[in-house]
Amino acid sequence: MSIVLWILQILLAVVFILAGAVKVARPYDELANRMPWVADYSHNAVRGIGAAEILGGIGLVLPGLLGFVPVLTVVSALGLALIMALAAWRHFRTGERGQLLFTGGLFILLIVVAWGRFSVAPF
Repeated sequence: MSIVLWILQILLAVVFILAGAVKVARPYDELANRMPWVADYSHNAVRGIGAAEILGGIGLVLPGLLGFVPVLTVVSALGLALIMALAAWRHFRTGERGQLLFTGGLFILLIVVAWGRFSVAPF
């Protein structure tokens, strides 16, 4: 089970670090053209979401690799799951079904990681 969790953690970390980097590095107008939800939020809110995704992605793998406060992996997974739950709710309200499935899938994988690292295969 530990190997499966590590694979999930690494894949999720890559997804969230890259997604967060796009939100932090790209100009706001370009993001708004590519992602319709951005227009509903301020520049700082989008940057904050991106920063949270980057930190959460790092938190999925770094504590386990360093053996330092491994509970941070669980906290990171739950924090990112909260972001995905809020994103899924937004996509549901606006009828973006494709995005809803994607964010819902990420939510489920993050809950699996949090549960697995908390109770099944802690570091």
